[in-house]
Amino acid sequence: MAALWRRIRTRRGALIAVPLALVLLAAFVAVPIGMSQRCRSSGPGCRARNIRPKPQPRALTPLEAATRGGYVALGDSYSSGEGTWNPDADRAYDNGGADGCHRSRQSYFSTVSQAYTFAKAGGFWACSGARTGNLLSVAERGEPPQIDRLTADTSLVTLSIGGNDIGFSEIVKRCVVKLPWSSACRDQDAGIRARTAALPTSLRSVLDRIAQRAPYARVVVLGYPRPFPVRPERSVDNIGVADQGFLNGVVHDLDNTISLAARDADRRLAAARAPGSVEFVDTYQAFNGHELGTGQPYLNALDLSVSELVETRSFHPNSLGYLKFGELMNRQIQAGPGRPIYQWRQ
Repeated sequence: MAALWRRIRTRRGALIAVPLALVLLAAFVAVPIGMSQRCRSSGPGCRARNIRPKPQPRALTPLEAATRGGYVALGDSYSSGEGTWNPDADRAYDNGGADGCHRSRQSYFSTVSQAYTFAKAGGFWACSGARTGNLLSVAERGEPPQIDRLTADTSLVTLSIGGNDIGFSEIVKRCVVKLPWSSACRDQDAGIRARTAALPTSLRSVLDRIAQRAPYARVVVLGYPRPFPVRPERSVDNIGVADQGFLNGVVHDLDNTISLAARDADRRLAAARAPGSVEFVDTYQAFNGHELGTGQPYLNALDLSVSELVETRSFHPNSLGYLKFGELMNRQIQAGPGRPIYQWRQ
């Protein structure tokens, strides 16, 4: 009887042992060779400890996006530094003989370029008298179109543009060079409105081309400051109180036009999840308390000459004005567009 029981137990053990061995063999084969080797060296439960999550890309901050490449300053006289240009001190900024561009060391370009470390080279190409066409396709003062200065490595573009398209210098000149009782200043209203109404098309072309040439760039567009107090009290440089209010209104409408164009361009970039941005810096009230006719203006007063009658530096920011522009620019560069920037770092 005992012998029979031993034979049955042996057979049952064999029947159980065979499928158990097959299961263990299948499990061993299912484990990758590399994993089993790590597990032998690390001990039980090593598989869970050795699986590391893939690092996720991190969104760049606005400042990182602005400084990852080069900084290029474009635009007109409000960016070139016309109001502080010195033909002796600023000769290095002529860049090959373009004396008429009046690039000044006291422009806000210097404030911005010295405030940050940019990873790649940029340049200062704003030029006095520039219009939107000079940015896009028209050579100016012996230099190529400003848009040609941009590359895929450009990460920050600053500019002011539009004032010359509506003829602001000539508008001011007609408000100065007139008889005191003349309505010549305000008689320009219809022409100014027509030119301002045509500006959005040109601005869109400029901002679209900048995005094409420098797709990763943050583009910061500077507005124009109100030249006279909100409620003028006396005549300034032969410009009466009513004409001062008129000129303030011209600048206000111009800034609104530029702001709308910038916002529209940025909406289109954001909708496409493009890496660049377009940001508007509102400077209309930037010189509050320091307009023309106040004790410490941030704009140059009227300067007359025999050759030009009204010197170009007239009604342009002085050194204090450009310092204010630089402060506002730096604030915007650090703040960003107020929406996600679609640029990442691993």
